[in-house]
Amino acid sequence: MTLKQRLAAGERIVGTFVKTPSPIVVEVLALSSLDCLCLDAEHAPFDRAAIDGCVLASRASGKDVLVRVASTTPEHVLGALDCGATGVVAPHVRSADEARALVRMAHYGAGGRGYAGSSRAAGYTTRPMADHLAASARRTVVIAQIEDPEAVDAIDDIARVDGIDALFVGRADLTVAYGTADQDDPRVVAAVERVCAAGRACGRPVGMFLSRAADIPLWGEKGATLFLLGSDHGFLLAGAKALAQVGAA
Repeated sequence: MTLKQRLAAGERIVGTFVKTPSPIVVEVLALSSLDCLCLDAEHAPFDRAAIDGCVLASRASGKDVLVRVASTTPEHVLGALDCGATGVVAPHVRSADEARALVRMAHYGAGGRGYAGSSRAAGYTTRPMADHLAASARRTVVIAQIEDPEAVDAIDDIARVDGIDALFVGRADLTVAYGTADQDDPRVVAAVERVCAAGRACGRPVGMFLSRAADIPLWGEKGATLFLLGSDHGFLLAGAKALAQVGAA
């Protein structure tokens, strides 16, 4: 099954963010049993060349790779998908209109993604146009990141938009937007619960980043199925901390 099909089927998907624009880091993480990787081009220094190299490394290892694009614009979405990414995570989707625009950016059709048969995604001209169009429609994953109070207010309408494969809660941004530094603030928790409820009501998968992996069962019960946990930076720091503790014992 494709990642898109697994999401639609409600399977639990667990991945991690990649913050280092290095194909080697991606190649190493692709050896893990994680379901997918997500290149964080929004908050880490990924230009298009870095995205290209990291997507190449992930594809060569048979690992699905998403790109959280720098901004929800046609050029960033097209760039990630032309490089061959499985899909995109689009930040700051605030309304149903913005969600519909995102779907158009990610898919071919009138007013949508620009076509090039020379991209990696299209097999470098070796795939007939009809085959590539069909494969892209079957495979491309479009995830709308919900991280603004106005998005929470409009979540029922956003969740109904055809072509959105999942809603992804940006809890840290919601925390800041609600004027607190506590991700467990009741307003933040209520917002996350509201997104989960909208996803369940509309049959739309919901994902999130969790700072505490132990919270997966809690949010799984509320309908979340996609979890992007930790990052390569976090793994480095945790490993170094554990090593230092062993050395100091």
